Amino acid sequence: MSPVPHPEHGPEDLCSAGTALYERALREGRIGAQEVRSAPCLLDFGLLHPAVDDLGRLEPVAPATALHRLLRTTGERIAEERRREERLAETFEPLLRAAGPPPAGDTPGLRVLSGIRRINLAITESTTDATGEMLCIQPNSHYGNQRERTAHAVAMDRDQSLLDRGGRIRTIYQHTQRHTPLVLARYEQLRGDAEARSLDEVTGRLIVIDRRVAFIPASVDGTLALEVRHPALISYFVTVFDRFWHLATPMYPRTVHRPSTDGVTPRQRAIAALLVEGHTDAVIADRLGLNVRTAREHIAKLAATLGSASRAQLGYLIARSGILDQGQ
Repeated sequence: MSPVPHPEHGPEDLCSAGTALYERALREGRIGAQEVRSAPCLLDFGLLHPAVDDLGRLEPVAPATALHRLLRTTGERIAEERRREERLAETFEPLLRAAGPPPAGDTPGLRVLSGIRRINLAITESTTDATGEMLCIQPNSHYGNQRERTAHAVAMDRDQSLLDRGGRIRTIYQHTQRHTPLVLARYEQLRGDAEARSLDEVTGRLIVIDRRVAFIPASVDGTLALEVRHPALISYFVTVFDRFWHLATPMYPRTVHRPSTDGVTPRQRAIAALLVEGHTDAVIADRLGLNVRTAREHIAKLAATLGSASRAQLGYLIARSGILDQGQ
């Protein structure tokens, strides 16, 4: 019987086997090299290294040292992306000059915005004279970091101004954000016609203002965005939003709690649907706005509820139980 492959994950989502083995290595000072077979990620992430006096034993790297190295690697990657942006700007600057200004009366349908500050400024400028409706799709965000907190503060002032002018705001979140303190505080502070609903899965971030301009991400890290003014694309975005809105569960001002069925929670039902499609833990976590560790905890609870002893059996029991039909 072939061994179960080690799940893919990053150092920020250290697996339970890796965590337990690393903690033991820190307590005991070293472990046998053969023991790392259950958690090869410890070697991949540089948390263990061979002992100088005994290559058959592994010694732990101090957590502070490992953390500093991993953070430095992340910083170098971000710096490289910024240098790439600068090189792109330098490359295209003469080309933009050669192209000349657009013909009079010709408003481009797409514009690339670079940098968080520039993106927020463009959104604010577009809402300054808005009086109709703002539609937003907000996938899972890490509201603990400074960038998200800053963006939240800017959005609060901008959105309240729109509401004060008689506008309306409708926002769709992922279910994972229904109890996020910063999200809850937002609706405690906003005054006016603001509504929010949630879904297990949503598209990338979307903002549509007065059905005349939209903003969507143009890079994974959120440092690039597209400003869209093409009427056909705006109509498409609005249609997508409206269909999601009718499927979503109300969370503000009226809160609807999703019921559990036969001990299976709505979150576990959403995970079950992705499991039977054959997705990995990492993909399931990304689709539902969870971290990998939380997704695995839900999978383990689902397996315990259905009495499954293996991943293959879990898929069979999910299909046999009918929980996906109950979810529909």
